[in-house]
Amino acid sequence: MASAVPTPYPVPADEPLRLRDLERHAAIGLSSDPHFERLVDLAASLFGTPIVAISLVEAERQWFLASRGLGGVCETPRSSAFCAHAIAGEGVMVVPDACLDARFSANPLVVGEPGIRFYAGAPLRSSNGHNLGTLCVIDLQPRPPLTATQQQQLQWLADLVMRELELRRLTLHCPITGLPIRRAFLEIGEREWLRARSDHLPLALLCFDIDDFRRINQRWGQRAGDRVLMDFADLVRGFKREQDYAGRLGDGEFGLLLINTSVDQAMAVAEALRNATAHLPGVHTHSDVTLHISGGLSSLAPEDRSFDDLLHRADRALQLAKGNGRNQIACLLERD
Repeated sequence: MASAVPTPYPVPADEPLRLRDLERHAAIGLSSDPHFERLVDLAASLFGTPIVAISLVEAERQWFLASRGLGGVCETPRSSAFCAHAIAGEGVMVVPDACLDARFSANPLVVGEPGIRFYAGAPLRSSNGHNLGTLCVIDLQPRPPLTATQQQQLQWLADLVMRELELRRLTLHCPITGLPIRRAFLEIGEREWLRARSDHLPLALLCFDIDDFRRINQRWGQRAGDRVLMDFADLVRGFKREQDYAGRLGDGEFGLLLINTSVDQAMAVAEALRNATAHLPGVHTHSDVTLHISGGLSSLAPEDRSFDDLLHRADRALQLAKGNGRNQIACLLERD
């Protein structure tokens, strides 16, 4: 006899990083467009199923970026989502008859509307290696398992969906450094500020400038300046962990958000980054110019009302470092 409660979905081992990756693709709530619609229609035509969806799996729900045959439904609870199971695997998940599958026989989407019987879902795997959701095809009648060729075709379509999501994400990145632009940094910063405050975890922010950056452009030209920016961005990537977030905030100004990191730990990262900057090679290597950075460090304070408070404090600390002679890290921990 089937259980009255559907089997709980498996939680991927990379769940915290997976959810951050999903947030940083800025796909939730994104309006569908002809690119996604064509991929959904192509899947429907290829597999002949009445229901097709691009599903993104959040912490508590799955949200449909594009779909066919769902009658306007744009989300369902994660607890009843077949896709919540599919993202925990490495390849295409196929359920020939949900009524005969212990994981789904009591699922409300099986015993009630729409009456799912067949499901096949290919993961949307990001460049960071996390499954953000699926491209899934669904039927209200049982079907034979997909052949190996059909599974490959479904995965290829899912890869095209993921490629489209990655391209959209890149529109929020600086074309020179490859780092997120200021707008994206502020949006993610606010999300991380809210999460740190809710979970009572530390959050540190480092704002820093390449000292006398204009001098590089004036002396050796813009190509040399761009090379410095690219090399410095690569250096920053080497110091951040996957959960951290770095962005280009201005001409020679950058930000590094250090997740679940104490002030002492953040200062150690800041000083290591400052020291490493002085050893970056470039056209200036055999001149009297040595690259340096100035930095301002702050952390989440109990009286902060938004991420803007943290950003303002880190920026004030940066101005102090620059005013005190540059090539140093200043720290401010309290609001004015």
